Amino acid sequence: MPKSKITSPSLVAKQSLWLFGSALLVLAPLMPHLPQWLVALTTLTLLWRGILLWRHLPLPSRWLLVFTGIAGAAGIGLHFHNLFGRDPGVALLVLLFSLKLLEMRTRRDGFAVVLLGFFLSLTQFFYAQSIVNAALTMAGVTFTTAALVVLNHWRQAPARTLRLAGLMLLQAIPFMLLLFVLFPRVQGPLWGLPIDAYGGLTGLSDSMTPGSISQLSQSEAIAFRVKFAGKYENKAPPQTTLYWRGPVLSQFDGRSWRIGRVFVSSRLPYQASGEAIDYVVTLEPHFKPWLFALEFPVSIPAEGLMASDYEILAKTPVRARLRYEMRSYPGIVTGADESPAILREALQLPPLSNPRARALAVRWRADFGVDDGAIVRSMIEFYRRQSFVYTLSPPLLGEHSVDEFLFDTRRGFCEHYSAGFVFMMRAAGIPARVVTGYQGGEVNPVDGTLVVRQSDAHAWAEVWLKGRGWMRVDPTAVIAPTRIELNLAQALPAGEARPLMALPGFVWLLQMRYRWDALANVWNQWVLGYNPQRQRDLLASLGMRSPDWQQMTVVLTVISGALLLGFTAWALYQRQRLVPAQAAWNRLSRMLARHGLARKPWEGPFDYAGRIAATLPPEKAALAIEAARIAEIYADLRYGENTPALAAELLQEMKMRISRIRRLEPLLPAGVSRV
Repeated sequence: MPKSKITSPSLVAKQSLWLFGSALLVLAPLMPHLPQWLVALTTLTLLWRGILLWRHLPLPSRWLLVFTGIAGAAGIGLHFHNLFGRDPGVALLVLLFSLKLLEMRTRRDGFAVVLLGFFLSLTQFFYAQSIVNAALTMAGVTFTTAALVVLNHWRQAPARTLRLAGLMLLQAIPFMLLLFVLFPRVQGPLWGLPIDAYGGLTGLSDSMTPGSISQLSQSEAIAFRVKFAGKYENKAPPQTTLYWRGPVLSQFDGRSWRIGRVFVSSRLPYQASGEAIDYVVTLEPHFKPWLFALEFPVSIPAEGLMASDYEILAKTPVRARLRYEMRSYPGIVTGADESPAILREALQLPPLSNPRARALAVRWRADFGVDDGAIVRSMIEFYRRQSFVYTLSPPLLGEHSVDEFLFDTRRGFCEHYSAGFVFMMRAAGIPARVVTGYQGGEVNPVDGTLVVRQSDAHAWAEVWLKGRGWMRVDPTAVIAPTRIELNLAQALPAGEARPLMALPGFVWLLQMRYRWDALANVWNQWVLGYNPQRQRDLLASLGMRSPDWQQMTVVLTVISGALLLGFTAWALYQRQRLVPAQAAWNRLSRMLARHGLARKPWEGPFDYAGRIAATLPPEKAALAIEAARIAEIYADLRYGENTPALAAELLQEMKMRISRIRRLEPLLPAGVSRV
C-alpha cells in the first residue's frame, strides 16, 4: 500500500495571534539598528499580517513573497555593499522572518517562526548587552516560548500559557548558570567584525581641533568607572588630583594637534615617590589603545605598555569592557632627563602661523631672558587679567586660530586654553605639549564608585623646565577654577546650557541615575565582566587551581547529570498524580478507536475533541459534548495547577463522563478495527 503523506495541522487564529505578538516583541528592539527602508518594509509586512488576522483574509501568493524576498535581499546587499557581517546578516534575518509571518499556514510554519524568533532574540546582544537590552530580550523569549506552548495546547487561557512558559524557562536557569560559570570564556566582544562593530561610540581621539572636546563634553556617556581602595575606599581623592591621563598631543599643523612619535616599554621611566593611590578601573570599550590612569601610574596592566610620554597604551584596541588594577603617585617628578629628540618635537611650530602670539612670546623671552618659569607665570597672568570666558559654545576660528582666540574672541573651552598656552610656550622656546584625558568624576553615593563620563573630557598643558622635568599647567584652573574643584556644570557662566542632571529641578532624576548606575556597575562587573581571568579566580577559590578541558568536561557532566536527575525525580513525582487521569484518557481513546476515532500520536486533547465533534453527525452532538468536557478536564489535570481535593473531584467527573460515553457506545458508527 502506498504511504500516506503526513500533513501538519493548520494554524488556528489563536495560534497565529500568539506568533504575531511574539514577533512584534522580538523585532521591536532591532528596529533602531536597521536601514530606514527595511524598517518601513518590515512595519508594512507586520501591518499586513495584522489586517489578515483581523479580517480573516487569505494569505498572499507565494510568488509575491519570493519576489519581495529577492528584492529585499538585493536592497540589503546594495545598502551594506555585502551580505556578510553583523548588520547585513541581522537585516536578512529580519526580512526573512517578517516574510515568513505572511506564509504561516500550518503548525510546522509556526515552529519555524518560533525558532527564528529565538535566534533573532540572540542577535539583540550583538548591539548592546545592558540590563535594559537583556530585559527586552527576556520578554521576547518568554512570549516566543508561550507561542510554542500555544502551538501544542491552543485552548489554554493566556495566563496559564504564560505561567507554563515561565516555568519552562525557570527550569532552564540552573543549566544556564552552570554553563555561564564553567563554560570556557572567550575574551573580546560578542561580535567584532571591524567593518560595522566599532561605529557609534564617543570618546577621545588621536587629534584635537578647536571645539572637539567641547562637543564631547556634552555627552553623558560613561567613559570608565573607578573603585578606590585603602585610604580612599568608598570615596575619592581630592578633585584637583583627578587628572586621568590619555593621549598626549605633540604635533601641531596650525589648526590641529596630533599624537607625536612615541616609544613603548614594559618598564617605568620614573621612580615612585609620595603618597600612593590604589584603585581599579573598569573601562568602557572605545576601540582605541588608551588605558586611562591617574597621573602618574607605577603599575602597568598585563594588557598594556608604558609610552615615552607617560600614557598607558593597550597592546590591542579596547574592544570590550576592560578591568585593570592600578597604583598611582600624583607627586612623581617625570622627565628631568628627557631625551633631546622629545624636547625638539615639543618645540616645533608651523612657520608663519599666528604672528601676534609669536610676537608676544618673543617679547616675553626678551624681557625675562633665561627664566622659563617667569614666562610660564606671565602666560598664566595673561589669562587671569584678560576677560576670557569659559564656554561650551566658542565661536569658530579661522586660519590663525591661536591669535584669534587670544586677542579677539577670548571665548573658549579647555582645548582652546591649553592649545593657546602650549603655542605660547613653544614660541618662547619652552618645550610644551597638550595632554588630553579626563578630569574629575562623580562619586556615586550608592556604591562609592567614581563615575567618569565623556562630559569630564579635558585638555591641559605640560611644560618642560630644566632641572624640574615635565610640569602640569592647567590654564582652565585659572579661567574657571570651579571646573577643576567641582565640575563642569558649576563652571559654566549664567545662561549657558547645562546637562539635564545639573539643573536644580531634577535632583530626583539624579538620585535615580545614581541607583541605576550602581545596578549597571554590578551587571558590568559580574555578568559582562566575567572574563577568563575572573573565571580562573573563581575556579581557584573552588579548589580547581589550573583546570584543563578534561576536568571542566567532567565537572559539567557531573553537575548537569545531577540537575537532570533532580528534574527527573520532580517530574516523576508530578506524574504520579497524573497516572489515573492518563489511564482514563487512554481508556477513552481505545474505546473510540473501535469506531474509527483513534487518537493520533501528535494530537493534543483539544484537537482530538475537535476532530471527534467534526466527525460525528449532528444527532450525536451529546457524545461530542461529553468528549469536549473530558478533554477539558484531562488538560486541566495534565497542565493545570490544582489542589489535591480539586484534582480528585475532576478525576471523578472525568471517569463518570467516560462511563456515560460507554453506555452510549452503541450509538457510535461501526468501527473498522478493534483495539
